Amino acid sequence: MAEQEQEREQRIVGPDYLVAGRYRLSAKLGGGGMGSVWLARDTLLDREVAIKQVISTAGLTEEAARDVRARAMREGRIAARLSHDHSIAMYDVALEGGEPWLVMEYLPSRSLAQALNVTEALPPLQVAQIGAQVADALSQAHAAGIVHRDIKPGNILIADRGRAAGTVKISDFGISRAKGDPHVTQTGVITGTPAYFAPEVARGEDPTEASDVFSLGATLYTATEGQPPFGIDENSIALLHKVAKAEIMRPVHSGDLTDALLLMLEPDPARRPTMAQARDLLAHIAAGSGGSIGYVLDAPLLEPDGTVPFWARRSAASGPVRRANRLPSSTVTGLPAAHQSVPLDRVPRPGPRVPEAPGHLPVAPAPAPAHSAVPMAVAIVLLCVALAVVAVVILALTRM
Repeated sequence: MAEQEQEREQRIVGPDYLVAGRYRLSAKLGGGGMGSVWLARDTLLDREVAIKQVISTAGLTEEAARDVRARAMREGRIAARLSHDHSIAMYDVALEGGEPWLVMEYLPSRSLAQALNVTEALPPLQVAQIGAQVADALSQAHAAGIVHRDIKPGNILIADRGRAAGTVKISDFGISRAKGDPHVTQTGVITGTPAYFAPEVARGEDPTEASDVFSLGATLYTATEGQPPFGIDENSIALLHKVAKAEIMRPVHSGDLTDALLLMLEPDPARRPTMAQARDLLAHIAAGSGGSIGYVLDAPLLEPDGTVPFWARRSAASGPVRRANRLPSSTVTGLPAAHQSVPLDRVPRPGPRVPEAPGHLPVAPAPAPAHSAVPMAVAIVLLCVALAVVAVVILALTRM
């Protein structure tokens, strides 16, 4: 069995492997813990497609293998329900050797994460346009009852060439969930990328449309500030606890985008805007005074001379990487929830909207200090008064 699996893998690596008698693989585009993505040609329709090879079920128990296949089919069905200019289209689910392969639109592009690992931070108005277009697609997903659950820079693509140059699209609904779907994940265990989690998700609550809004806000924050709102920590558990406490750092480089980010990063999900409201807010910022909201939502992300921004070009990847710490990008599974209890009715609203210096936004209730100078002073004064009264009484008694 192992030899057959090894032979199969070796055949897949070659440029001519034919999936389901139709899709011919040509090059590997990327991969991770959830599978590999290949560039392929649809020999029937004669067009390029991206095809996702789900992780092999070889060596798994029958139950685990069924779970992997069910997840892949769920991703295909959920993505197929969406049809939006700013979302990667799902074309087909092809079965090869009993394994599902997801056939999707191919967009020659760079991810926002790849761009940020070269440039560190982007202009706020460009980030606002990216956010508005992604929010437009996600608002449609939410209207269809779909929660993405893994919004992050690595899942936002920007086309860098061809007729689609400058087009922004959200991708990878691999761990998304639609209303009515049974829970596939284990109770008390969370899946996703901790650096972009909403606090309630880190505490073990189910992801919702509101947590998607927070994750998009965290993604846009990363694009303007150069790091996620909770910082970078290779220890996923430690980062998870920081997220659960809603300890975000004040944005200091986000300019006109600051107010919108703070609204989207509200620790209380009930206080966040909906995705449609976030879209409108971001579009207004990107359009500026007198600009067209419709244009912002539809137009490709291009410089005034009509070219794709340098950070979105794949040629920029050959330059020096300026970032000391690469952004977290991998989706992780099986993390235990932090189970931090934060009483939301005590969560203070953010302070000044445009902070003057970096620091931590006081979005989670801080523990009461052990000692307080004012109450101590009051106690001393009261004690002195009491002693004075006692002294007067004693003096009066001695004179009687």
